[in-house]
Amino acid sequence: MKKFFTLFCAITMATIAGFAQQSEEPMVAYLFTYFTGNAPHQEQICYALSDDGYNFTPLNHGNPVIKSDSIALTGCVRDPHILRSEDGKEFYMVVTDMRSSLGWSSNRGIVLMKSRDLVNWEHHTVHFPTKYPRKWGNVIRVWAPETIYDKRAGKYMVFYSLRTDYDDSFDRIYYSYVNEDFTDLEGEPQYLFDNGSATIDGDIVYNEADGLYHLFYKSEGGRGIYQATAKNLTPERGQRAGSQWTRLKENVEQTKKAVEGVGVCRSLDGKSWIIMYDCYMDGHYQFCRSTDLKSFEWVQDTQTKGKFTPRHGTIIPITQREKDRLLKEFGNHVNPILPDFHADPEILYSEKTGKYYIYSTTDGVRHWGGWKFNVFSSEDLVNWKDEGTMLDVKSDQVPWARGNAWAPAIIERKQKDGSYKYYFYYSADAGRRKEIGVAVADDPVGPFVDLGKPMISDEPEGCRGQQIDVDVFQDPKSKKYYIYWGNGYMAGAELNDDMTSLRAETITKLTPEGGTLQDYAYREAPYVIYRKGTYYFLWSVDDTGSPNYHVAYGTSRKPLGPIKVAEEPVILKQRPEDKIYGTAHNSVIQIPGTDKWYIVYHRINKRYIEPFMGPGYHREVCIDEMHFDKHGRILPVTPTHSGPALIK
Repeated sequence: MKKFFTLFCAITMATIAGFAQQSEEPMVAYLFTYFTGNAPHQEQICYALSDDGYNFTPLNHGNPVIKSDSIALTGCVRDPHILRSEDGKEFYMVVTDMRSSLGWSSNRGIVLMKSRDLVNWEHHTVHFPTKYPRKWGNVIRVWAPETIYDKRAGKYMVFYSLRTDYDDSFDRIYYSYVNEDFTDLEGEPQYLFDNGSATIDGDIVYNEADGLYHLFYKSEGGRGIYQATAKNLTPERGQRAGSQWTRLKENVEQTKKAVEGVGVCRSLDGKSWIIMYDCYMDGHYQFCRSTDLKSFEWVQDTQTKGKFTPRHGTIIPITQREKDRLLKEFGNHVNPILPDFHADPEILYSEKTGKYYIYSTTDGVRHWGGWKFNVFSSEDLVNWKDEGTMLDVKSDQVPWARGNAWAPAIIERKQKDGSYKYYFYYSADAGRRKEIGVAVADDPVGPFVDLGKPMISDEPEGCRGQQIDVDVFQDPKSKKYYIYWGNGYMAGAELNDDMTSLRAETITKLTPEGGTLQDYAYREAPYVIYRKGTYYFLWSVDDTGSPNYHVAYGTSRKPLGPIKVAEEPVILKQRPEDKIYGTAHNSVIQIPGTDKWYIVYHRINKRYIEPFMGPGYHREVCIDEMHFDKHGRILPVTPTHSGPALIK
C-alpha cells in the first residue's frame, strides 16, 4: 500500500508538473486559419501569423497549407475553425466540406481534423446523408462547423448550421458531441439555437468574467452579427432546447456593410477580446476590440488583396515554439516561386519588355492530366504575376491535340523590322502518342496561334522513347536556332528559318551514353546554354516522381554535340535533410550583361512525397543561383528554401 501511494504521488506530481510546464509557456502570436475565395483552387486551408492579432502575414506565400483534395469528399473546404485542446497537447479543426461552384445548397457534410504540431493533420469526413439517413438524408447545407469544450459534459461539442430540402424555413444551429479520438460525431444532431430566421456562422466562447457562454452568429433577418448568452451550452433537464440562450438585440459589427464569419479570440494578455468578421462584399476584414463582450470598439479594416485574401476564418494564440515550427515549415521563403502546383519550368528574358517570364506544365492533376499553359511575369525573379492562360491544348486553339500538355520551351526572335516574335514549343497528347507542337505570338503573354499540326511526331532513327520535353536555343556564334527533345533519348536539330520546321538532314542523336540512376544516366529534359566558347547540355536523371530525380550535365564544342559527360556531372539533387526532393527538369537564365546565372527547376512538394500521394504530379517551381568555377565547370547547386535575392 505504501509503494502504491508513493507511485500514485509521483505520477500525480509529474502530471501537475506537466500541466504547469504547459501553462507556463507564454502565448506570443496568433495563427489565422482561413480560405481565400469561391473558386475550387481557393477553397483550401491557409495560414497567416500576427504578433498583435490585427495585422497578419500569410504563410506559404498565401498558398494552401492543407490541400482540400486530400481531405474532403467534395475536394474543397471552407470556414476553418481551429481550437487548442483543454490540455494544450492537440489542436482540433473543423471545416465545411463544400465546393461552392456546385451551388450554395450543395454541401452534405464536414471534416474533422486533429493535429499535435499544426503541420500534420489527421482527417475524417462526416457525410450527413450517410450517417443520418432517416432525418438528414435530404440535407442541403451543413455550414460553418466550430468546436468548443463543454465543461459540464466533459466533452468537445461541434456545432453547425443545418437545413434540408423539405424544410424551407431557414437554417438553424445544431450540435453533436465528438468521440474521444475526434474522428466522428456521436448521436443524432441536436437543436441548439436559432434567431427566428436563417442563423449561421456561429462562434461560441466562454467568458470567465461573467460565467457565461457567448454565442455570436449571423442573422439573415437582421443582416448582421448578433449575440446570445447562456450559463450552459445545453438546456437543463426539462428545459426546452434553445431556451437556455438569452438573445441580445444589438449588432456586434461596427459597420453597415454586409458581414459574416465572425471569430472571437481572447487577446494574449487576457485583458480583452479580438472580434473579427468578413466584410465579404467589400473585400476586407474588420477587427474590433472588447473588454467585456458587451461593447465593441473598431480597431481597423484590413484590406485583403494580393496573396492575402482571407475569407471566413478563425484565430488562436500560439507559443514561440509553435510559431517557429510554422515559420520553418511554411515560412515565406522565395521558393517555390509560383502558386499552386507547376512543373517543367521554362524561363525567358524578353528584350521587348525587359521582364522575365516563366512557362510551365500545370500540375496537381492526376496522372499529369493538365492541359493549360499559364505564363508568369517578373521584374526581379522573386515576385511573379500570373498573366493567365496563354494556350489551352484542349480547346480549338490546338486542333491536333487532346490535352496532357507538358514541358514547354520558348524563344524570342527579333525581326528585321524591329518587332519581336515568340515561338512556343510544347508536347501534347495527340491520341496514340505524344507529339511536339509550336505556337507563335507577337508578345510574351500572347495571344499564341498554334501551327495547326505537330512539328515532331516520330522518334529519330536509332532512338526510342517519347517526343516530349522540348528545348530551343540560339547559337550566339552562328546565330542559328536549334531544337532539342526526347524522353528515353536526346535528339537535336537545326530549325529552318520559319522556326516551325526542322532541317531534316541535321537531326542528330545526342543521348549521353552510360551512367546510372545515381549519377548521369539520361532520362529526359535536355537544356542547352552557351558560356565562353562552351556548349553546356543539362538533362534530368531518374523518374519525375522519384525523390532521386536530379540534374546532370556534359559539354560540347558544337551545338549538336558530341557531348562529353562532365567529370562530376551531378549539379542538382535532393536534400532530404531539408525536405527538398526531386529537384530536376530545369531551365537556366543568364542576367543580361552579367555572368550571373540562375537555374529554375521543379521539386516534389514535400507533403506529397509518399508514392500513394502522387509525387510525380504534385510539383512546385523553384529558383537558385548557379555558379561556374575558374575552369568553366558548373558547381553543384544547393537547393534552398530561400531562393535568390531580388534582381534589380
